[in-house]
Amino acid sequence: MKKTNTQKNKVIKPSIRSKHNTNQKKMAKPKPQNKKKQTREKLFMENHEAVLKIGIPYIKKLFEKDSNFQNIKVLKTKGYGNMLINDNIIMTCERDEFIYHEMIAHIPLFTHPKPETVLIIGGGDGGTAREVLKHKSVKKCTMVEIDSLVIKASKKYLPKIATAFNDSRLDLKIQDGAKFIKEQNNFFDIIIIDSSDPVGPSSVLFGKEFYQDAFKALKTDGLLTAQAGNFFYNLKTQKESLKMCQKIGFKKRAFYTYSNLTYPPGSWSFLFASKKYHPLLDLKKKAQFKMKLQYYNKEIHQSSFAMPEVVKKALKKHWKL
Repeated sequence: MKKTNTQKNKVIKPSIRSKHNTNQKKMAKPKPQNKKKQTREKLFMENHEAVLKIGIPYIKKLFEKDSNFQNIKVLKTKGYGNMLINDNIIMTCERDEFIYHEMIAHIPLFTHPKPETVLIIGGGDGGTAREVLKHKSVKKCTMVEIDSLVIKASKKYLPKIATAFNDSRLDLKIQDGAKFIKEQNNFFDIIIIDSSDPVGPSSVLFGKEFYQDAFKALKTDGLLTAQAGNFFYNLKTQKESLKMCQKIGFKKRAFYTYSNLTYPPGSWSFLFASKKYHPLLDLKKKAQFKMKLQYYNKEIHQSSFAMPEVVKKALKKHWKL
């Protein structure tokens, strides 16, 4: 059927988009939406070894105060929970603190056959003491922290870390750890040096005199662990540490590593020095691995002493297992 031209006599109105439509009314501009005022992101920067900077976005500052020894602050971060920072160096945070504290504590305590007396130098946040006191064999854990403000801040802003301070087996002393250890003799099964980097009040805890005193404070079969930085940044210092431990008389000397989120560049290490026990051959094999932990296990313990070839070559002269 033939279509009829129904639009023949219709008047075509110009489109409102037509630039030739001079008679159209001006359209009202849309009202601007009420957007939230954008604020500049807060960022904490840690400068590591003058070659690496780490930026941590944070929501707000919860605490900051200068003690007699250092500046202490706690930040509420976006991705790491509450974070403790001393002299602009990250100490610990809620997100991954269990890794550091489990590794510094359980490696030595699962190596020693029956640890009863443990000394912690530093560790003011309480995390290392928390892990040590999970071992039923421990009768007394002495913790020597020079800065009481670290403990106070940790109790308030890091309560899940600072859970050990009410344990009756914890003997807390607020004093200089280097002076305290000088007065000890043949008493401790294990010494854990939970210090910050070798600057400020912690610098003395990395010297030969301190390690000689620690050797004397240990029993004849005692052992110690200490935080020791990263191979890529601190290999020269680590080599000197092994050499020092060899001269002092530790029969077993090594480093062990772990992965983490907080410390640069994601890998960190501890010094292991023992008068007698081997961290692999003397590793306990039974009930302790039923302990409910988040990072440490038997396989982690064993593999943590495996080293990259470049590290083995650099440390082989003084490494002894």
